[in-house]
Amino acid sequence: MPARLKIHELYLSIQGESSHAGRPCTFVRLTGCQMRCVWCDSEHAFYEGSWRTVDELVAEVARLGCPLVEVTGGEPLLQPAVHALMTRLCDAGHEVLLETGGGLDITRVDPRVKRIVDVKCPGSGEADNNRWANLADLRPGDELKFVLAGREDYEWARRVVAERALARRCPIHFSPVWGALDPAELAAWILADRLPVRLGLQLHKLLWGAEARGV
Repeated sequence: MPARLKIHELYLSIQGESSHAGRPCTFVRLTGCQMRCVWCDSEHAFYEGSWRTVDELVAEVARLGCPLVEVTGGEPLLQPAVHALMTRLCDAGHEVLLETGGGLDITRVDPRVKRIVDVKCPGSGEADNNRWANLADLRPGDELKFVLAGREDYEWARRVVAERALARRCPIHFSPVWGALDPAELAAWILADRLPVRLGLQLHKLLWGAEARGV
């Protein structure tokens, strides 16, 4: 049978996070996730979805006519056929981003793909499931994201960044949990410590609200 994936949604929107924030982007959101972060904003992607072949997905992305494509979830790396999809998208000339929760091996990802890797803080409830070996495989074009629920997460993330010299590896984003940590407060902490990180805000939520889907 042709390679296929369970897809939660596929849509065109504005990229809301990472160094690519603000750019038009096609999102391919895969169904399923092995983590259960307490602040998760995409629980609807855990189970809902329909099966699509890689050929169908590549054709749908082409129809939307946007050069930037993000493969996300859930956790997209749970589905083995995602590697074929990302390679096909790269072959078609797309700039491809992968948003991954950081708990699975990223070494198999096509080297043309820019990987945005979460590092789960204690406040997520999933810090024990970080795959630390991924940090050794970071390459140019990759990015790291820490989602912070409060001061404890901030102090933990600051230590991780310093101890592992991560700022030398790739851009690092500190993002506040929506509705739990005031972005201005996080900005003040970053400024006070002169941290070599970027304040990350979820632009799509600022534009359309926290509950909107398909945007």
